[in-house]
Amino acid sequence: MPVLILGYGSPIHGDDAFGPLLAEQLGAETSDPRLRIHARHILTADLIPELLDCDRVIFLDAALDTAPGEIRCQRLDPSRTGGSSMAHFLDPRELLAWCEALYDHRPRAWLLSVGAASLDYASYRLSPEVARMIPAVRVHIERLLEQTPTETGSEA
Repeated sequence: MPVLILGYGSPIHGDDAFGPLLAEQLGAETSDPRLRIHARHILTADLIPELLDCDRVIFLDAALDTAPGEIRCQRLDPSRTGGSSMAHFLDPRELLAWCEALYDHRPRAWLLSVGAASLDYASYRLSPEVARMIPAVRVHIERLLEQTPTETGSEA
């Protein structure tokens, strides 16, 4: 089954562009037919059909609760208790919960994030702290892609 990579964040707010910028780079570079890669401003319910065809999903986003430039890789489980509004945007765990509740499908999922140093207006320009972490994040993505369906764990 394909692997879905979803990079999301605001491309006009400095390091918040990390997710969509990296997704666009990966999409332009890959010819791997098992990868589906999307760059989005926000996560919305229209992504649920994409999740149905995948056994794994990797979310890419900037983090506000992590030190600038620090990489965090978390295994995600569906959660129906998020604070977002289905009408406007979803947290990755809520998106997974909707997929599970509506279609009884639960892809394995991870959130790869990098701590943001600046969210000031800077169209598709990352801070040096975040930009220098992109090669390391790519290594994390490769590790997640190499995992077999039986491998588990909270960290990659």
